[in-house]
Amino acid sequence: MAVEIYVSTDIEVDGPVPGTYSMLSIGSAAFTADKSLISTFEANLETLPGATRHPRNMAWWTQQPEAWAAARTNLQPPEQAMQAYHAWLIALPGQPIFLGYPAAFDFMFVYWYLMTFVGESPFEHSALDIRSYAMAVMKRRYSESGKHRMPLTWFDETELTHVALDDAIQQGNLFCNMLQANLYNITP
Repeated sequence: MAVEIYVSTDIEVDGPVPGTYSMLSIGSAAFTADKSLISTFEANLETLPGATRHPRNMAWWTQQPEAWAAARTNLQPPEQAMQAYHAWLIALPGQPIFLGYPAAFDFMFVYWYLMTFVGESPFEHSALDIRSYAMAVMKRRYSESGKHRMPLTWFDETELTHVALDDAIQQGNLFCNMLQANLYNITP
């Protein structure tokens, strides 16, 4: 069996769905189950031709000027960025497992961009949601499984910056701490 590589991924966007709106940046951090960070990837993307910006998202960005500036430097065409991302994924030393918080949102954009600009996804159709995993580990309902209800021991001392790679590393560490607690029966 191939080693599972947990690819914690965070994206920044200017709207709620891909295609109509653009993925502005992507950050991924590849972890092994023992919490070893083995590689990272980050890219800021040019917006899609003809795409628009959603007013709600843009209002949020006005409250995050440092994160906005970080997401709008060193822009790459989406095709170039996603081909580099695909090459990075397939070079990982194991089976990449998409990991997100929330996975449904981030995966939707990443999968769309991979299929549109590369034609395939090393993740196939699968994504692992950190909050859903927390729900199972804590044996609680989904509504009782948000970050504010998770044990403090699962969190490393890092800030949520809304810079894609920073946030991907933070949530990857969170997942690995949960995974270790679950594998070794450490009660939350």
